Amino acid sequence: MTELARFELEQGGDVVVEVRTGPVTTRASRREDLVLDAKVSFERALGTVKDAASAALGQFQAMARQPDEVEIKFGVKLSAEAGAVIAKTGLDGQFEVRLKWTRPTEE
Repeated sequence: MTELARFELEQGGDVVVEVRTGPVTTRASRREDLVLDAKVSFERALGTVKDAASAALGQFQAMARQPDEVEIKFGVKLSAEAGAVIAKTGLDGQFEVRLKWTRPTEE
């Protein structure tokens, strides 16, 4: 089932996103028929995804011959209970990495 969840912002305010709900979601008291309260702040939810991207980037930066460009692409799914998770699409999930090396210019 898809509903709306309110994620508090650490600097004040909130953001409402569409989420899939689970059995432990609590309803918001102000608009109980429309919006669920998320269990974590928006920044904290995205922080876990940021940490995963940073760890992946660190692995490519540790290569003997570092690429000139690294692109890490993955979907993010927000959950009122779990915060942010890397979204799965298809049978094998979704995680795309592109590395690019450019040849050094000869002087």
